[in-house]
Amino acid sequence: MKKVALILGSDSDLPIAEKAFAVLKKLGIEYTAHIMSAHRTPERTAEFAQGAYEAGYGCIICFAGKAAHLAGVVAAHTSLPVIGVPIKGSDLGGMDALLSTVQMPSGIPVACVAIDGGANAAYLAARMLGIEDAGMYKRLRDEAFEMERAVIEKDNKLFRGI
Repeated sequence: MKKVALILGSDSDLPIAEKAFAVLKKLGIEYTAHIMSAHRTPERTAEFAQGAYEAGYGCIICFAGKAAHLAGVVAAHTSLPVIGVPIKGSDLGGMDALLSTVQMPSGIPVACVAIDGGANAAYLAARMLGIEDAGMYKRLRDEAFEMERAVIEKDNKLFRGI
């Protein structure tokens, strides 16, 4: 199975990235994590993105706040799927990062999850990998059934004052 690269724009993004680490670990997906910056290490970032496919990656998740150009810069240098995770880190509550992540020009797509949505970024990456991996697809389906059972159980326990 392909692995997932996680690129953090700063070490301050680590608490949100850790949510993605936990999901990937639970699902048995190999991953690496790096700190790179679209602005401070542009050549290193571009070099990593350009070599990601050959290095065995199937998807790249980028975590960035404020101007949040990281996912777009990575997407400009690879044809792999790129998922952006906008990070709440300014007086704008992460809306600046959200808009910077989703407003890509035609031909340079970036999938985007919710502000601080590290876990969902990992689940989306798993779904992407699951297209070609029947085992991953089954693990995701099993987890969905387990979530469904948990909701039904909570509903059955709910006091019904009728």
